[in-house]
Amino acid sequence: MLTEAQSGVLLFGITPPRQSSTPARIKEIAAVTLERLSALDLDGLILYDIVDEAERNASERPFPYLPTLDPASFHAEHLGEWDRPTIIYRCVGKYDEDELRTWLHGADPGRVLSVFVGASAGDQPVRTNLRRAQDLRAEIRPELQLGAVVISERHARSGDEHRRMLAKQERGCSFFISQVIYDVGETKNLISDYFYACQDLGIQPRPVIFTLSLCGSEKTLEFLQWLGVDVPRWMANTLRHCADPLAESYRECLAIARDLQAFCLRLGMPYGFHVESVSIRKTEIEGATRLAAEIGALLRG
Repeated sequence: MLTEAQSGVLLFGITPPRQSSTPARIKEIAAVTLERLSALDLDGLILYDIVDEAERNASERPFPYLPTLDPASFHAEHLGEWDRPTIIYRCVGKYDEDELRTWLHGADPGRVLSVFVGASAGDQPVRTNLRRAQDLRAEIRPELQLGAVVISERHARSGDEHRRMLAKQERGCSFFISQVIYDVGETKNLISDYFYACQDLGIQPRPVIFTLSLCGSEKTLEFLQWLGVDVPRWMANTLRHCADPLAESYRECLAIARDLQAFCLRLGMPYGFHVESVSIRKTEIEGATRLAAEIGALLRG
């Protein structure tokens, strides 16, 4: 569906286990993950690649950075029972060219897609930059479907995120996945600018997958804001002062999903949703699973 620019894609995102996990614990996490995924009507799975990103924000990170297993290795060695597509993120700056070449040669385009992520800050040291990684993919594994990150907040600041999308599309990106969304107006502005720019150029807009994540505590709210997510002040106030922030954010995420679905359908813009939990708290992960099921019902009609 992603490669055919169809609407209605539903993805679920997870972070691989920590590098410090024992083999037994990794096996247990994989089993729980597969059980959770099997209950959902998903079109695919996202496996994140994690980096420190200290350059992103001078403030202290609300949740500590803990290195995780390589997502491609976790997928290959522990998620063999997962029979649907997997989108493997690659923070390309932490890999040298030989490492990326090796992975690209071994990647199975029948099972795997990828999203290449560049540096979170312009002065962050990298071993391979995003443009070079895209060139390597075109040279070594052009049949590997490639996606890109899109950030509404960047568009709100500079007004040119849709041009970045067009440039990435020209370099072979066939879908986009957003940063977590809480400000639906910023997202509509970006999608509208991108859609009409494609129309002016006479090209087909590629699907944009909107990322939704619950917020069950003030700590999670702080982390979302540290990541650069614009949470409207009224929503942040509500989450800080209400008795059940998880339930409140659940209602808001559903409202955002319905709003963006209606907007994209009116526009004729291919879209989908991706549900994740930025927190490792069990209640928020379970809430994300329920949210994915409800959004799946919304998409399937």
